[in-house]
Amino acid sequence: MRSLGATAPAIALGLALGMLVPEKTEAEQFDTVQSRDGFVGLIGGRELRRTGIRLNVTPDGQIVGSAFGIAVTGAWTWDGGYFCRDLFFGDRDLGYNCQRVQVNGETMRFTSDQGTGDFADLTLR
Repeated sequence: MRSLGATAPAIALGLALGMLVPEKTEAEQFDTVQSRDGFVGLIGGRELRRTGIRLNVTPDGQIVGSAFGIAVTGAWTWDGGYFCRDLFFGDRDLGYNCQRVQVNGETMRFTSDQGTGDFADLTLR
C-alpha cells in the first residue's frame, strides 16, 4: 500500500474514493460495468459502505453521505464507459476523476484515472 502521510479519516476516505490500493487476491473476478443504466441498476436504492463511510450515489447524479462524521457531497455523470465524479470531503475539494467501475457480488470496485490508477472496494447495502 502506498503511504500518503495522511490522517486516518483521510486515508479511509481515500480508500472509499479510489485513491489508495487495498490488498487484493488472485481469486477476485470482477465484471466491468459497461453503461450508466447498468450502474444505476446496481446502485439504485442502495448505499456504498466501507468502515466509517456511507455514500449514496443517486440515479439523478448526486453523491451524498459521510466519512467519519464529515459530510461527503458531489455530483457524477457517466462518460465513455466511466463513472466521472466531482467530490467534496467537508470543505475539501477532491476534484474531478473518471473511474472504471467493476462488480463482484456485493462488492463494487472503483479504479481512478479511467482504470489505470488506484482502486477501492465498497460494499453495496
